[in-house]
Amino acid sequence: MEGRLLLKDCSLFRADGRVRSRMAVLVEGAAIARVDDDEALPARPGDWAVRCEGRLVTSGLIDCHTRLVGAALSPWSGHHLLRPLEERYRAEAALEETLTPGEVEAITAASLARGLLRGTTFFVEHLHAPSCVDEALAAQARVASRLGARLLSSHASTNLASVPGPDQVDANARHVASTKHHPLVRGSLGVGASFCADDEVLRRVGRLKEELGVGAHFRMAESDDDLALTWDRYQTRVVNRFETFGLLGGASVGAFARSIDRAEAERLARTRTLVALSPRLLLMLEGGSALGMEAVLLSQNLVGLGTGGVGTLGEELAASFSGAMTLARSGRMLDPDNLMAAFLVGGPAELCTMVFGQPSGTIEAGALADLVVHDFVPARQPGNFLPHLLMQLSQSRAAWTVVNGRVVVREGQLLAAPQLALEREAALAIEAVWNRS
Repeated sequence: MEGRLLLKDCSLFRADGRVRSRMAVLVEGAAIARVDDDEALPARPGDWAVRCEGRLVTSGLIDCHTRLVGAALSPWSGHHLLRPLEERYRAEAALEETLTPGEVEAITAASLARGLLRGTTFFVEHLHAPSCVDEALAAQARVASRLGARLLSSHASTNLASVPGPDQVDANARHVASTKHHPLVRGSLGVGASFCADDEVLRRVGRLKEELGVGAHFRMAESDDDLALTWDRYQTRVVNRFETFGLLGGASVGAFARSIDRAEAERLARTRTLVALSPRLLLMLEGGSALGMEAVLLSQNLVGLGTGGVGTLGEELAASFSGAMTLARSGRMLDPDNLMAAFLVGGPAELCTMVFGQPSGTIEAGALADLVVHDFVPARQPGNFLPHLLMQLSQSRAAWTVVNGRVVVREGQLLAAPQLALEREAALAIEAVWNRS
């Protein structure tokens, strides 16, 4: 985009719940250049001036664990969800092993487009396409660049497919190397759940992680079944096993963490491993508490929300708020309000900053220009009304979405391609995979 992007008459969201009205945000290149009172930043000839008319502007939302392709293929029926964990994993892996690069590209495009239209600017993807790892990851990088989405992609390498797990890891590493300087797409090293990745797979991931200087992405203690299967096969607990092979650390993401104890949560906190929580998804899969991971919430872990490819971040936020209030009422959590801000801003922004090397998660000069103009005007209210504001935020649509300084959604319309055309192509790809199964 030529010239400057100028958001006029904004209401700017702050992580403490306060809102600053009548503000302007100037974007030059990929970063925010200036934030000031609306009158102090007049539009110049050649500017793209967006009249926000008091609408709320926030940093872009970050989905810390998504399965853009796998979730679209999964038969989300009650019968499937009631299967034992390993049986469910094998059924999903059998579908995903037949994927072609073209099908990955079509399904990814529709999934990314939906997220951008909801104000998600950064997607932390956990792909599983073992028969075409190189081509599938490259296809996702292409479509992210085309649509203008920020993407951190990995391959969930396991021993469930006919392709050897170490070969999947090596292909994943080639993707990491090829995207090292990409403006929107970066790679990390992925692993499936602990019980379905043998020692050779984890050893190779740990070695390559150190050599390449990147993070890892894995599904961690997703349920009690995950714990039991890992213990039966490897005589250790899930977190300890990942730590032994060097998978924990900055820029690493452990998804779910539903069945961990306080000591394990503290080790995750010390290593700055981000825990991607999916309270709504876990409730749907496993039943019981909306959170089910009190140890993580009480150990000051780096946390964020992830959809797992199912539903929206707004729905995950509502489920997490319900669980946090349950803990607060029981006296086991004193500040659920700050926890909500940490879910949406703190941990996800730190991950983005680690991966792309530039401040994110704040609307101030020098930060990445990943911004969302939400289609609602916040009421002026004294004091801290963060929970109320966050619930409004979770239910609003994105009027404008800006990623890396580029407008990708304008007044609710995706700019790179017609949304309906992307949905049709994805539907055809999903049907083709199902017909082969």
